[in-house]
Amino acid sequence: MAFKQLESVMTQYAKYVIQQSKSNLTKNKPYSQGGGALYNSLDYKVIQDSEAMIVEFMMEDYGVYVDRGVKGVNSTYPETRKAKSPFQYGSGTGIKGGLTKGIEEWLKKKKLRWRDDLGRFMTYKSMRYLIVKKIYFQGLKANTFFSRPFKAGVDKFELKLSKAFAADIESQMVYGQKK
Repeated sequence: MAFKQLESVMTQYAKYVIQQSKSNLTKNKPYSQGGGALYNSLDYKVIQDSEAMIVEFMMEDYGVYVDRGVKGVNSTYPETRKAKSPFQYGSGTGIKGGLTKGIEEWLKKKKLRWRDDLGRFMTYKSMRYLIVKKIYFQGLKANTFFSRPFKAGVDKFELKLSKAFAADIESQMVYGQKK
């Protein structure tokens, strides 16, 4: 059974979610600068098989952490607690040293250099230590760059989706005629 109208509306929904998510990322200062790997990775696919039609959203792996936030050991961001993030530093479930490696790569890529109290440039190792310590103990604030448009899109397209589905079913019905 072909659901052309439903597929069209689902594509509109997916485009809306991606466009709004990208807009949210550019408005948020920490994620609007730099290479934009997360921004560029946002994409979707509408998949139809014999039993379902699904919209699949794709992004960099760390996008989930940016969206939902990560609780720190002594989490201070109420937004992270409010979002009920399932992620937490110090839980022992993540890759050992993953945060440290990622921060060091980011510092080198951005070529950031801080100065100490005496005016000397700090080493990448020192800067990495300070950043990792702060993130580990305080956590990462929930950004909800993807969650908000996803939910808003469901509200916005709910009626359109049901009408498109009904129209597709109706267009494929065969009515019996009397001879």
